Amino acid sequence: MIGIKSIASYVPADGVDNYAQGAKFSKDEDFILGKIGSAFLPRKDADQETSDLCVEAVNALFANNPQLKRESIDALIVVTQNGDAEGLPHTAAIVQDKLGLPTHVAAFDISLGCSGYVYGIYAMKGFMEATGLKNGLLITADPYSKIVDPEDRNTTMLFGDAATATWMGEDAPWQLGKAKFGTDGSGAPHLKVSDGVFFMNGRQVFNFALLKVPAHLHELMDESGLTSQDIDAFCIHQGSAAIVDAVARRFEGEPEKFIKDMVETGNTVSSSIPLLLERHVMDAPTWKRVALSGFGVGLSWGSAIIYRP
Repeated sequence: MIGIKSIASYVPADGVDNYAQGAKFSKDEDFILGKIGSAFLPRKDADQETSDLCVEAVNALFANNPQLKRESIDALIVVTQNGDAEGLPHTAAIVQDKLGLPTHVAAFDISLGCSGYVYGIYAMKGFMEATGLKNGLLITADPYSKIVDPEDRNTTMLFGDAATATWMGEDAPWQLGKAKFGTDGSGAPHLKVSDGVFFMNGRQVFNFALLKVPAHLHELMDESGLTSQDIDAFCIHQGSAAIVDAVARRFEGEPEKFIKDMVETGNTVSSSIPLLLERHVMDAPTWKRVALSGFGVGLSWGSAIIYRP
């Protein structure tokens, strides 16, 4: 059984002061922390590519797990919609070379946004189990600083750059349970890139998240024979403080189980859930069951239960 063995991350030290941005758009501290949720937004250096963020995260994973050798990696997936240069070749191939991984590695990209981590762990699990592979790296890196217009008040105060690397293999402390997924391409115009610039209809995205995510999580728990009392924590995509709070309020008596941690990172797209797992879940010895839910560009969503065997 392939599961999650370890997670590491890379968050650039430099970035943008969101209070300064807020002042430019006449937004006060209550709005910045209460609605947006982020006081600081990390930004990659101008000369850093998406693959460089990936390499930083994987090197941190190797440093944390000296028993994991580069030559033992046999699968590599990069979740990104903002890959190197113009997106060809696939970023995973560039990462394989920069990391010095063996050429027998299977390396490919998944073009998904905020739902990408949930899709990615199941894609990796299925791929590895179907082909008998032992050690996989699932990387998330989607630097929206490449596409966000700094003059767009609807987006420039939301997104931070980051990358994560998840080691997936056998004898893992966290196993993958039941999952559910969904897609509604009719919502594609609400989150899109045109002429290299990102556009977001914030009201429509908020309504989508509030309508879809709580119901999806409840369906998943019902089908798993669980209630919210059986879940130790909910790690949902950190789209904004307002979205996380609104979804949490749909779980009466359990809203405190929804982890919110984006003050120093912002919305890091597909990296937001693994950042939560790294910081709050992987080393939580008393937690046995955690619910995940990612949602966004597509429109696309995915929810899952991970558990300690």
